[in-house]
Amino acid sequence: MNGSVAGGGGGFSEEVISLTRRPSGLGFNIVGGTDQQYLSNDSSIYVSRIKKDGAAYLDGRLQEGDKILAVNGKDLKDLRHKDAVEMFRNAGCDVSLRIQRRLQPQNGPVGHRGDGESGGLPLAAVLVPGLALAAAAVWILLRYRQRM
Repeated sequence: MNGSVAGGGGGFSEEVISLTRRPSGLGFNIVGGTDQQYLSNDSSIYVSRIKKDGAAYLDGRLQEGDKILAVNGKDLKDLRHKDAVEMFRNAGCDVSLRIQRRLQPQNGPVGHRGDGESGGLPLAAVLVPGLALAAAAVWILLRYRQRM
């Protein structure tokens, strides 16, 4: 389960990830292909979902959105979706994936975890109740002042 990182240039990195197939499979879903393009004008194969407790999840390196360039050294370029699925199914027990990942900027806010979540509450979760309380307080104050 070793991997090597190579500079992909242009805001991308490439990595080779070795996974051992489990009884449930490799533990991820794919999208894409010449007949089911995930991105416009791009027939590449992408990871759409990592299954919890699957081989990819337990390894921890493969991420949703990664482009899979090759399986066991075989290029995935210009394949129909079902042909790519068959390539994964027939890849054997020990599977080598060459993937490409878009590099993320590293100057995010403090506390940013890099997994798409800020680690805090959404702004609306704080503002909506706060505004509701403020509106209720103003209404009570106005009603109280009318009685005086």
